[in-house]
Amino acid sequence: MNWRLVAIPVTLIPIFIIAIQFDIKPEDVLAIGFFPFAGAVVAMMIKLGLQGIKFAYITRKYLGTFDSFFKLAGVRVGSEFIKFTTPMFVGAEFVVIYYLHKKGINPAKAAWIAIMDIVTEVFAAGLLSIMAGIVALLNGAYVVAAVILATSITITSLWMIMFFLSSKHAFQVPKVLANLVKRFGQEKGSKAIDKTNTWMEEVCTMSRENLKTPESKKIFTVSFFFSLASWSFYGISFMIIAMGTGFVITAFDSIMAVMGANAIGNLPITIGGSGLAEFGIVAYLNNLDPFAFEISDGVVAWDAVIGWRIATYYVPIILTWLLLVKLALSKISDSNDT
Repeated sequence: MNWRLVAIPVTLIPIFIIAIQFDIKPEDVLAIGFFPFAGAVVAMMIKLGLQGIKFAYITRKYLGTFDSFFKLAGVRVGSEFIKFTTPMFVGAEFVVIYYLHKKGINPAKAAWIAIMDIVTEVFAAGLLSIMAGIVALLNGAYVVAAVILATSITITSLWMIMFFLSSKHAFQVPKVLANLVKRFGQEKGSKAIDKTNTWMEEVCTMSRENLKTPESKKIFTVSFFFSLASWSFYGISFMIIAMGTGFVITAFDSIMAVMGANAIGNLPITIGGSGLAEFGIVAYLNNLDPFAFEISDGVVAWDAVIGWRIATYYVPIILTWLLLVKLALSKISDSNDT
């Protein structure tokens, strides 16, 4: 985990490059004002809180009252630290699986709950990002639209296809990968592959037993709307920040810009999408090449973008780290703690 703490300063490099390139001084960012900045932080906290509530809702529906609702929500919020410090925003699901298993839940059932959580998250984000890509396309931002649509459609389709196919087909470790692991890992490698295949088969069995039931359909639908709401709060966080710089943007345009930037930030190039998200939001609003440094003046100020990034990434990363260590990674003395 320590390497993730080291990785956080690395994400500041694109911020410094942007500040130097466009002559952004600390006072320019501070000029945004306390209340717009605090408002953006609150919007981001609501976004994270809704994610936590959704996970607690899913878990309680499948497992009953085996654990505190607030603790489950806190663990899910804490798991976001892993997403903040990895390329392509992945890894949170492993934290919640680890936590549930630590509480005595069968790994397959824990994985099913995590999958239900992440799939509804990806589906909601994907739909909003695809919408943002279509809006960009209609406005003639062809390069931006192509990047957004290619990324969001690929990721969303992959997750949804795997999710629904899991109820009809038992997935196993690809033979090529399995043979390599067995060859180099020998007996330990063979045991690891056998254990992984058994786990994957159990997850697919859980999918087959639960996916088509009315209760699971209801859980999926409710969770999907929770995800839509959480991503929407993330989207309006930029509108709140922009108010402090005098840049006027509607809630819809703000959500589209942020979700377009989120899709670009999902490219597995930098840690936490650092740099990509910033250029993505400017490119979307300016109808420009998302990988160009030369951004025209007079549309959206870079101080707003940097302020937004600090409010929605660097401030939450502190909270998520504290919750991760305090809840998800702490020792559990009583598995029936409620």
